[in-house]
Amino acid sequence: MKLENRKVIITGAAQGMGGVITRKLADEGAELFLTARTRGPIEELAKELKGKGVKVDFLEGDCTIEKDVKAVVAAALKFFDGRIDVLVNAAGATGPIETPVWELESDDFTDLLRKNIIGPFLPMKHVMPTMVKQRYGKIVNIGGGSGLRGYRYRAAYSASKWGVRGLTRSAALDAGEYNINVNAIMPGIVETPRMEKLCRVKAEKRGWTYEQVYDEYLSEMPLHRVTYPEDIANAVIFLSCDDSKNITGQEMAIDGGWTA
Repeated sequence: MKLENRKVIITGAAQGMGGVITRKLADEGAELFLTARTRGPIEELAKELKGKGVKVDFLEGDCTIEKDVKAVVAAALKFFDGRIDVLVNAAGATGPIETPVWELESDDFTDLLRKNIIGPFLPMKHVMPTMVKQRYGKIVNIGGGSGLRGYRYRAAYSASKWGVRGLTRSAALDAGEYNINVNAIMPGIVETPRMEKLCRVKAEKRGWTYEQVYDEYLSEMPLHRVTYPEDIANAVIFLSCDDSKNITGQEMAIDGGWTA
């Protein structure tokens, strides 16, 4: 197993893509500390994984609130006996859909930047001192394909994912001399409830059917298929293990060619 006995914190750990990533980490032998804003889903997932013999614990918290992040990291360090090998920042938000720049509310714009940039920044800030001390660490941020190109009517979301790129690359430069790898995964349209919401809202605003919006996405992808959470989970494993030991400050697009 590629991550046997590795100590991993994952944010946004239970729902949608985060749940699939968490289960894949467990399958690869990782010990897990789960966190998300809502207790119920992570508690249920932790119970499921414990039943399979996984060493796992959890604490609810908002990764945009520093005191919550400090509490999560402190609890994880206690659970892992002072070590943290991997941080996976899977928490994030969608923000306004099908909205041109001039119709964006300032509060909505800044709220999305807070969730999608401060959200990964604070866990990185508070995990990295441990990684620096132990001279080892892997950080994987989940960005988005819209951080590699413009995205019509999704300026807030695109701006936030471009921010994840800058954060990832800069942190990789800061941490490289301590043997810490920092990379980002840039998913395209991922088959999750969030995608369903995206297609539904676009359809309503355009007067289209759900199927027309879905087919439009497919038509933009050279492979003509959406990305599945398992595709993202496989990439997380690669960037979390030593197969990727000489990769840092990079973005891995997993999007069916959407950003090509």
